[in-house]
Amino acid sequence: MSYEVDVSTKPHTNGNPIHETKANARPTCKLNSSQSTYLAKQGYPYHSGISVHTAGSKAIAMHTVTIPPGAREKAHLHRDHETTVYLISGEIKVWFGENLEESCFMRAGDFLYIPQNVPHLPINPSSTEPGVVVISRTDPNEQASVVLLPHLDKLQRS
Repeated sequence: MSYEVDVSTKPHTNGNPIHETKANARPTCKLNSSQSTYLAKQGYPYHSGISVHTAGSKAIAMHTVTIPPGAREKAHLHRDHETTVYLISGEIKVWFGENLEESCFMRAGDFLYIPQNVPHLPINPSSTEPGVVVISRTDPNEQASVVLLPHLDKLQRS
């Protein structure tokens, strides 16, 4: 049995490509070579990797994001969805917990698991190197489960 990669795309309403799936079609692999990005609720451009919008995924999303030197995302959680992070390059400090009272320091090659509903705040402590990460989540809509926590942004974390 052979399978072909579905590379037919059309624009999605948010500008990202979406792969068409024919009714009653068998499952197939979907390739996304797009370099398009979108501004995530967390505050930075995300590469539009794999999601329901780009590949028709049903239970997973995967993206890359670059956090500039000295920058931080907005404090947030992912309602009812787990997240994994792989740091490609740079260093990232992640504050987590109900009041961001715990932290871990990621170096290139590290993996991080974030359980569902856990508040977290990624920070790039470097003054010169960007932090480049691959993020995967059990939410194919990716941004739908993001809940911003502005009360935690006020905490001085570095």
